[in-house]
Amino acid sequence: MRRTFRTVAAGVVCSAALAALTAVPAQAQAEAQPQAEAQPQAPAQAPAQRHRAPHWEPKDTGASGVRFRGLSAVGRDTAWVAGTGGTVLRTTDGGSSWRDVSPPGAGGLQFRDVEAFDARRAVVLAIGEGEASRVYRTDDGGATWTESFRNSDARAFYDCLTFFDHRHGLAVSDPVDGRFRILSTADGGRSWTVLPADGMPAALDGEAGFAASGQCLVASGPSDVWLATGGGAHARVLHSRDRGRTWAAADTPLPAGDPAEGVFALAFRDRTHGLAVGGDYRPGRSSPRAAARTADAGRTWRPSAAPPPAYRSGVAWLPHSRTTALAVGPTGTDLTADGGRTWRTVDTGSYDTVDCAPGPTCWAAGEQGRVARLER
Repeated sequence: MRRTFRTVAAGVVCSAALAALTAVPAQAQAEAQPQAEAQPQAPAQAPAQRHRAPHWEPKDTGASGVRFRGLSAVGRDTAWVAGTGGTVLRTTDGGSSWRDVSPPGAGGLQFRDVEAFDARRAVVLAIGEGEASRVYRTDDGGATWTESFRNSDARAFYDCLTFFDHRHGLAVSDPVDGRFRILSTADGGRSWTVLPADGMPAALDGEAGFAASGQCLVASGPSDVWLATGGGAHARVLHSRDRGRTWAAADTPLPAGDPAEGVFALAFRDRTHGLAVGGDYRPGRSSPRAAARTADAGRTWRPSAAPPPAYRSGVAWLPHSRTTALAVGPTGTDLTADGGRTWRTVDTGSYDTVDCAPGPTCWAAGEQGRVARLER
C-alpha cells in the first residue's frame, strides 16, 4: 500500500503450559525478568524450583536500527527475519547468534516478507513502487542470492508472498487497473509469472494490502489462499480455491473507511478456520473490533466478542491447536484460547509479526531489531 506506513509454544506442548499462558496478566515481559508461577495446590517452592509461565524471551540480534516485519519460523533453532535497510538475518542456534545474510546491494530496499523452507532455502520480498518491489531466493543459507523478480510496472506495489509447498507460491500487488495483481511461481521462487486478472473481483475505491507483517496473503493446504485488504469502504478478505486464478470477496467487521484501517493479517489453521486482525495502525487511534474469525473458509466473518484492545498487525495459530492463537502489535501480544472468540493481553512489548513452526516453537519480531522466542 502506497503510504508512509510501509517505508508463535504450541503443537504438542502440554495443556498445562497453555493454561499457564492464559493466566499471565498483561505486563511488559519482553522488557523485564519473567515471573515464576508456583504449581497450583502445592506447597510453596523455592524460586529455582518453580515453573515459569510461557513468555517471550528476547534474542539479541545486534540490529537495533532495523525494523523486522518479515519473519519465518523454521523450528526451535532456526528462524529468518527480514526488514529495513535490505536486512536479512538468520539464526540456527535458537537466537544465541545471528548471521547477517542480506543480499548484496540491497541496502536501499525494504524487506517485508520472508518465507523459509529450511535453514538453507528462503525467499524474500522487497516492497515498493516500481522496481523497488523485488524477490530474491537463496539455496545456501544466504551466502548467495538470486534476484528472481523485479517489478517493471510503475503502477504495481507488491505487499506479501506465501507458499503452498516448496514449489508453488504467490505474491500480491496493490490493484493495477482496478484489480489486485497476483504473481505466481511453480519452481520455489526461481521464476515468476503474472496471473490473468479476469478471475479477480474489482477492487474498492482506495483498497489495497498492508505490508505490515508478511501476513496479508496466506495459504493453507495445496490450493487455498486468502488476501487481506484495507483502505476501502469495507475491510475485506478475498479467497481463492485454485492457487490464485479465481477469487471471491467477503466483508469483515474490522474497522474500515479510512486509508489506515483494515485487515492487516490473516491466519488459517486449516482450509476452513481462520482469524483476521487489524484496526487502525496510527498511534493513539482506537481500534474497536480489531479481530474476527471464520469457520467457513472466509465466506463469512464474525467479530470477536472480546477483541484485542488495540491495533494488531500479526497473528498465528499455535501448531496442532484447534483453539489457541497469538496476535501481536506495537502495544502488545494477545492470546485466544477459544478460537478467536475472546482475546486476552499477555504481554505489552512491541512486535509487528509472529510465526510458529511445527517443532513446536513460536517467534516474534518487530522494531529496533526486536526478535523473541516463546519460552516456558
